[in-house]
Amino acid sequence: MNVLEAIQGRISTRAYLDKPVSRETIRKILDTARWSPSGVNTQPWKVAVVQGEALARLSAALLQLQAEGVAPTPDYSYYPGKWVQPYKGRRFQCGMDLYKALGIGREDKEKRLEAALNNYRFFGAPVSLFFFIDRDLRQGSWLDMGMFIQSVMLAAREFGLDTCPQASTADYPDAVREQLGITAQNLLVCGMAMGYADREHPVNRYRTQREAVDDFCTWHE
Repeated sequence: MNVLEAIQGRISTRAYLDKPVSRETIRKILDTARWSPSGVNTQPWKVAVVQGEALARLSAALLQLQAEGVAPTPDYSYYPGKWVQPYKGRRFQCGMDLYKALGIGREDKEKRLEAALNNYRFFGAPVSLFFFIDRDLRQGSWLDMGMFIQSVMLAAREFGLDTCPQASTADYPDAVREQLGITAQNLLVCGMAMGYADREHPVNRYRTQREAVDDFCTWHE
């Protein structure tokens, strides 16, 4: 697979086959991603790979917090406090496209809630990666982390694997750190479901829209 195919064909996969992913494969993916760029070679990324019983326990803990109505306490604000255009419209369209693919109507609150809870089940993926960054680092290192996460997703495609980066699984960072034995010095950036996509599932057969190049790019010569 060439780089253009890997980028253009990547989607946030939300349904996976019940098929394990070997540690060797995950190691090869991370061994590739570690060559991502970072300012002055700080390499700020820390990764926890969670599978099997550990993944089941973590999923149960997150679902329990939701069931108890515990408010999320993420380590940072991913989204703006107030949505403005054009981002508000893009967010709305993204949600509508997802619910349409799942066959969920706008007024079906129960099914919408179930769809949201599937985030904490990692969409049935056999692997979840959790990305941490030292709390003493600053915005530049977060940019580096983003490039590293993208490298992981693209490298996974070389092995026939698909992924879904999940900000939602960072809603309860203290619970994740406790389950995984990670110290509070490490901020939880996000999780990532990884596995073999269920390509027949409707949720994996739609694409979100993208703006044309001339809508976000200006040329200066």
